[in-house]
Amino acid sequence: MSTDFPRIAVVGFAHSANVPQTHGTTNGVEMLIPCFKKLYDDLNISRTDIGFWCSGSSDYLAGRAFSFISAIDAIGAVPPINESHVEMDAAWALYEAWVKIATGEVDLALAYGFGKSSAGDMDMTLTLQTDPYTVAPLWPGASSLAGLQARAGIDAGTWTEAEMAAVAARTNSADADELLTAPYVRDPLRAHDIAPYADAGAAVILASEERARELVDNPAWVTGWDHRIDTPNFGARDLTRSPSTKLAADTAFGDRSRDVDVAEIHAPYTHQELIVRRELGIGENTRINPSGGAMGGNALFSAGLQRIGYAAHAILTDEARTAVAHATSGPLLQQNMVLTLEGEN
Repeated sequence: MSTDFPRIAVVGFAHSANVPQTHGTTNGVEMLIPCFKKLYDDLNISRTDIGFWCSGSSDYLAGRAFSFISAIDAIGAVPPINESHVEMDAAWALYEAWVKIATGEVDLALAYGFGKSSAGDMDMTLTLQTDPYTVAPLWPGASSLAGLQARAGIDAGTWTEAEMAAVAARTNSADADELLTAPYVRDPLRAHDIAPYADAGAAVILASEERARELVDNPAWVTGWDHRIDTPNFGARDLTRSPSTKLAADTAFGDRSRDVDVAEIHAPYTHQELIVRRELGIGENTRINPSGGAMGGNALFSAGLQRIGYAAHAILTDEARTAVAHATSGPLLQQNMVLTLEGEN
């Protein structure tokens, strides 16, 4: 990131519980209102202090067109707001919010994401993200595609089932050897290799340097940010690698050391964490997903934003001085975002 850009920081993060099912509507209002209230209370601000709002969600997931319009009920219609939306994980909505502040248009912006995975068959819904001519007509489930990716890595010797189990064991505080005795559900994936879908919403507030110093004692300063995309054609890329993650990481980190304190990685499958960790090039001393990561609940369209929120939270609470957050969108790590953060304390 160019040093010519103004300093911008994450100053607030809130999310609803990542649960298998909620009784709320698919527009996310019931999830989001408590998140917004917590941020207002934590920062001692009101909704009118927010200069720009941006959301991330999916009409396919919500089962209605322009579903994000209904979600605005969580904000309130009067007075009018400056608002935008992305049809993908809300980590990309946060990037749009960052641009708004970087251009000097606003000094405080809020990005939020939501999804009610329990509303349908998510494995089939996510198939709609694949190539509409060669892949989608076959209706492969998302976990079946991930199984093909995991098998490619095992056969190539890039990772082992034991390494995959170690990721799950760290997340679930389980015994890795015992996990390896579980039956396959999508060979070579076992149940613990697949993040359970969750209903959840999340919100993150960004602030300009002046506002950040007013609102919190130790802002989580954005020191690098980039997002890249790989081809959607599965046969045209090595599924055991993620070039877009590496390129985004090289750009976001710049010349700085990658031995950061905390890394929050958005990986819905254990083998995908292994891919991303390799491409990020982070050091052995880095704590990986202390929040539990997406394996604790794959909250579609807010899981990536949560990774950024948790990475920033570690700095805001003085649990870390440096952090990196990763978010992904699309099938099999197709699109990837890398964000680096640093505190002053």
